[in-house]
Amino acid sequence: MRGVRPPAWLSDPKVLRTEVLAGLVVGLALIPEAISFSIIAGVDPAVGLSASFTMAVTLAVVGGRPAMISAATGAVALVIAPLNREHGFGHLVAAVILAGVLQIVLGALGVAKLLRFVPRSVMVGFVNSLAVLVFMAQVPEMTGVPWPVYPLIAAGLALMVFFPKVTTVVPAPLVSIVILTAVTVAAGIAVPTVGDKGALPSSLPTPGLPDVPFTLDTLTTVAPYALAMALVGLMESLMTAKLVDDITDTRSSKTRESVGQGIANIVTGFFGGMGGCAMIGQTMINVRVSGARTRLSTFLAGAFLMVLCIVLGPVVSDIPMAALVAVMVMVSVATFDWHSVAPRTLKRMPAGEITVMVVTVVCVVATHNLAVGVVVGALTALVVFARRVAHLAEVTTVTDPDGTTVVHRVTGELFFASSNDLVGRFDYADGPGRAVIDLSAAHIWDASSVAALDAVETKYAQRGRTVEIIGLNEHSARLHSTLSGELTGGG
Repeated sequence: MRGVRPPAWLSDPKVLRTEVLAGLVVGLALIPEAISFSIIAGVDPAVGLSASFTMAVTLAVVGGRPAMISAATGAVALVIAPLNREHGFGHLVAAVILAGVLQIVLGALGVAKLLRFVPRSVMVGFVNSLAVLVFMAQVPEMTGVPWPVYPLIAAGLALMVFFPKVTTVVPAPLVSIVILTAVTVAAGIAVPTVGDKGALPSSLPTPGLPDVPFTLDTLTTVAPYALAMALVGLMESLMTAKLVDDITDTRSSKTRESVGQGIANIVTGFFGGMGGCAMIGQTMINVRVSGARTRLSTFLAGAFLMVLCIVLGPVVSDIPMAALVAVMVMVSVATFDWHSVAPRTLKRMPAGEITVMVVTVVCVVATHNLAVGVVVGALTALVVFARRVAHLAEVTTVTDPDGTTVVHRVTGELFFASSNDLVGRFDYADGPGRAVIDLSAAHIWDASSVAALDAVETKYAQRGRTVEIIGLNEHSARLHSTLSGELTGGG
């Protein structure tokens, strides 16, 4: 069709190779993660692996952010684990489907536009906390294990650091996984492997309805968990999409991504999966480490995951966990924004910005919930901003030469934080009988400011003095005329 450009991977063999190899690396890295998250959710490992397959393949088609990886995640597993434990697997699947419906509704309502209210300091905190969480998730794989695990991890890290200096044709993480697997199998080194995490699926997932009674009672049971999953999944996915936008210097449709996440969760639910959202670790492997940029890598990550499990299950089971731990440690190092914590940066950064970043990181790491960290960080940023601008409203007082009028010139933005101090800026007892409040250099933003001006007028009137407000711009005049005298019981 005229005017439609073919995908880059279709016309450029180099791009195709990058996308295919990136998909293979991510597919390998998804396996132990999906199994681990299945354990957290209290379901069979095959459930998490199937969910990762359906999420990735579906979002490769309907998602808004090319090259982003979505699959079964820890955030979703933590939300739905209590539902599975208390009511069973059927209710979990029903919650996943309902969460998908809610995500489509939220996406259509434009919830993605709320991202514009997330400050940069929260975004930096989000990125850094993700890096910390990715690293922390590897700690259990490095404690209480046979000693050969440690040199294997070190060797894997060394390969990923130095192999790109030789060639970038093949992704270093894939080379590291293949070499470490070959060494451990050939030498018979006894270390934990992917197979130790759980059984891999032996066939493709099949569609079906959740095994629950379709009643109002079921709906009220699963609805709170579905809403929590929808919100957590959207927030994590949209923040990850924004991060990939920044890394690749491209834009993506967050509304399409929101709706796409919903469609993917509905599909996953009908195939008996545990649901999911964007995965920061695997996305960073795909985008930053492997250099993928198109939807093909996302599709192949899910496809390779299932092929590896079904066709090459015995081979994949022999991959040492040390190889995958090394990949994830490298991802965490690459994800962390080291410039944000450099002494030179911290010396120049306002204290409020540093506080917001630290609060975001601490909340995410403490709760293992990215949504909590982002919300608390954004609220902290709001408080910091309000405190900062609250002092920007100034009052300059000048008395006319004839001594009959005093002019108070107000400069700045008047809103709930700055207008609270406004009432105390005037001398009501002394001075000429007439006062003028000049707002030509100010702007009224809310009802609190109108109420404050009403209070000023009342205090002048109580002392037998007249007051006139002048200089209101169009918006301020409209707000003042609408609300003045209507904000108190006596108005």
